[in-house]
Amino acid sequence: MRNIGKLTRRAFAGRLIAAGASITVVPRCAVAGSGGTAPNDRLNIAGIGVGGRGRANLEAVKSENIVALCDVDTRIAADTLKRFPSAQRFRDFRKMLDQMEKQIDAVVVSTPDHTHAVASMAAIQRGKHVYCEKPLAHSVYEVRRLMKAAEEHKVVTQLGNQGHSFETIRRFCEWIWDGAIGQVHTIHAGCAAVNSAIDQLPRLKEKHAVPPELDWDLWLGPAPYRPYHPAYLPGSWRGWVPFGNGTVGDWTCHVVDPVFWALDLGAPKTIQASVKNYDPKTQGDAFPKGEVITYEFPAKGQRGPVTLHWYSGSEPIPRPKDLEPDRNPVRTGAVVIGEKGTIMYGSHGAGGVRIIPEKKMRAYKQPEPTLPRVPGHHRDWLDAIRKGTKAGSDFAAYGGPLTEIAMLGVIAIRLAGTRLEWDAEKMQFANCAEANPLVNPPYREGWSL
Repeated sequence: MRNIGKLTRRAFAGRLIAAGASITVVPRCAVAGSGGTAPNDRLNIAGIGVGGRGRANLEAVKSENIVALCDVDTRIAADTLKRFPSAQRFRDFRKMLDQMEKQIDAVVVSTPDHTHAVASMAAIQRGKHVYCEKPLAHSVYEVRRLMKAAEEHKVVTQLGNQGHSFETIRRFCEWIWDGAIGQVHTIHAGCAAVNSAIDQLPRLKEKHAVPPELDWDLWLGPAPYRPYHPAYLPGSWRGWVPFGNGTVGDWTCHVVDPVFWALDLGAPKTIQASVKNYDPKTQGDAFPKGEVITYEFPAKGQRGPVTLHWYSGSEPIPRPKDLEPDRNPVRTGAVVIGEKGTIMYGSHGAGGVRIIPEKKMRAYKQPEPTLPRVPGHHRDWLDAIRKGTKAGSDFAAYGGPLTEIAMLGVIAIRLAGTRLEWDAEKMQFANCAEANPLVNPPYREGWSL
């Protein structure tokens, strides 16, 4: 197993070199006299979606110039608008980018999932660097388009799975590559959150006036039109299929991130969901209250095949047999099982990562660090912009492929019980014609990538 670790570290080092060489055009902000800022000057950043998570993201980059704020709902954006009073204000990100294109270096996208892709793409096509909240998009097709666009326009991108920049995820990778638990063959991962709107479905018969602070048409964006209802927002859109991606979409980019990196999982070969008390024909507007999704990843390099079981909401992660009776099992995180032992970690960058039982953790001699540590996820993105390199969870090489796992899980939920065979190269399911339209759902007229 130690040989596998050495090969993996060597491959990782090669990726770092390739990442540094892949951006051949120095960012506009790093060229003195180009009309942008010099390397030591501050970047001009615009926020799209500035309430809630958007407010936190902007706080994380406030060392730069926050020059524009865009949100369709001034109710949830109010605090952020007060926080940055000198920033120009917009409701439509397309108008913002048109009017301020020459004044913006980078964009932070923190809208609901269904508008991540259109907002990010609009910025990328104008040559702007992009930080986008997870999941990157709302469909596999959107993920692939953003990956391609980021490469073509040579911009610096970062998915908002902030745990990817934690020290603990690097420690986990180093343990796996060191052979701490031998060949990994099974992963039980998940999140206890319930992102389901099933109980709200009867309310959709109600009629409600659109609040004056909200531009409902812009909030819908590319989603099929429907009348406004307060059940959709703010904060509750994750449970609705047209707008969110359920718990699997909300948490895969956090919880699966460590094993995706350490095992170089890539794309799954098959996906199958098991769902209780859910009928997509009558309840398909909402996500279920829980599901189990099984992904099978083929052997790759010198590692064998890996089976990943995902558990959401009402379906808990099984208690690992190696865990001491007096310790609580993980509710949001993962249990990673190898031929020689088990590792358990929590959410966001393998938080609290431990070999179990504790006596094995105490006996393990940890390897010297081999992965570079970073000062923070947002800082990693800002530093990469200035250096002309890639951030750790850039769209094309990492954040996009990781998000695709979540999007495939969403499709599997819609076709629960069907073992879907995924052809990643052709971007289609080899055995289920019914599933293929879900790879690229149609946009509402007037919207496109």
